[in-house]
Amino acid sequence: MMSALHIKRGSNSHSAYNLRSTFSDVQEKHTLAVVVENEPGTLARVIGLFSGRGYNIESLTVAEVDHTGHQSRITVVTTGTPQIIEQIKAQLERLVPVHRVNDLTVEGPSVERELALLKVEGTGDQRVEALRLADIFRAKVVDSTLASFVFEITGTPEKIDAFADLMRPLGLVEVARTGVAALARGAE
Repeated sequence: MMSALHIKRGSNSHSAYNLRSTFSDVQEKHTLAVVVENEPGTLARVIGLFSGRGYNIESLTVAEVDHTGHQSRITVVTTGTPQIIEQIKAQLERLVPVHRVNDLTVEGPSVERELALLKVEGTGDQRVEALRLADIFRAKVVDSTLASFVFEITGTPEKIDAFADLMRPLGLVEVARTGVAALARGAE
């Protein structure tokens, strides 16, 4: 009598077959770099894909990267299940003005940075503490009055979140963030 094999799905990395379930309800955050034709309406078409299907955009940055080739780069940070992320990439690749879609989250190590300006109001000890924390986070003072500071900070989104959280009790009034800019590490 043969005994049944008791192998958990996805448990054997040496198998020639993908034993992992293709359906997951786990939400993942992905950074997508989309190179597009720099023409009127391109951004609206790309963003329309997200809004029309109810996909969330956590961060969005757009800039022209090749003036002579008329190309722009859209960096989108989005959240979804693995199936949703694959669907987003496939639908982006089908849009006519899109040249290339790269998922920086799965293609290997990448560098992500964001710029933020934070206005903090305070006097006395709160003012001194705000300056001390800014020094620790390497934030620069770009504007100062007798009652407030404007700090400029560059770093990962998590670093900026941590700095903002520490500034809230010290009188954080306003925050302006650029969104994530990201590049794959290495020669390619």
